[in-house]
Amino acid sequence: MSPRRKVQIQSVLFDPPGGSLERHLRGIRQAATFLSRDDDSFEVAVCFGDCSARPALDASAVASTRSFFSEKEHLSFRYEFFGENLGHGGGQNRLLRERDGADFVLILNPDTCLSPQALVALLALMADATIGITEARQVPLEHQKAYDEVTGDTSWASGACSLMRSAVFDLVGGFDDTTFFMYCDDVDLSWRARLAGYRVVHQPKAAVFHDKRLSQRGTYVPSDAEKYYSALASVFLAAKYSRPDIVKARLDDLDRSPEAIHKRAASEYRRREAAGILAAPLDPQGSVAQFQTYAYADLRFDYAF
Repeated sequence: MSPRRKVQIQSVLFDPPGGSLERHLRGIRQAATFLSRDDDSFEVAVCFGDCSARPALDASAVASTRSFFSEKEHLSFRYEFFGENLGHGGGQNRLLRERDGADFVLILNPDTCLSPQALVALLALMADATIGITEARQVPLEHQKAYDEVTGDTSWASGACSLMRSAVFDLVGGFDDTTFFMYCDDVDLSWRARLAGYRVVHQPKAAVFHDKRLSQRGTYVPSDAEKYYSALASVFLAAKYSRPDIVKARLDDLDRSPEAIHKRAASEYRRREAAGILAAPLDPQGSVAQFQTYAYADLRFDYAF
């Protein structure tokens, strides 16, 4: 009998709101159940890495969650409290180092809920050895970046829900958690995978609910942390992908911003630049990096608020 193939589904927690993890876990178990019905050669390992100041799951919750998953054959659960905030990429890398022979890894935000067929649809594309990463379609707000409607090829895959070959992580060295604490780490990982010769593909048949809360006017209201880290990451990304012109323009924009948090981001970038601790530049020919829009890709549509 052939050995089972393994999928590791991993989420990094940081003070998740009450009730959200139950929905997240139900979606995972349902998708894993559908996968076992479609192809019983897979086992699924679910891993939570917790960056919260205090454990989001106590011993009783961990035990009940493990029991919830063990009711299904070839489905397991592991929880690790990090005791420090490693950021998104840092937390994912920690879990990746202990993936215990998993062939594929699903990077999944904890504020998501997988549709029943999501795992089946994502894994179906991995029959093509040229594909290194495939991402799900987010609902109710789809990501506006474009993808080829025939091949699915896209600039990068969102870390909200992306399935990746373990070989890709090993080849490119995982997330660059030294440069990116939050935001753009998924863009960078995708671009490095493409530089290594793998394709990054969007799978519209795999849906995932991503809980984005909007204001009464229908706009997304980012937190101060989101504003700071997204601004800083945008400059780091331009520097890493050999675009000093964009670095200058972005820093000028941040300097002119009326928000003090943007000025703080510009100051932090300059501090790291002066200290010589920026990432080594990649892709000087611009073969994969795309900076023509704010989405780091062509736009399939734009939100009009």
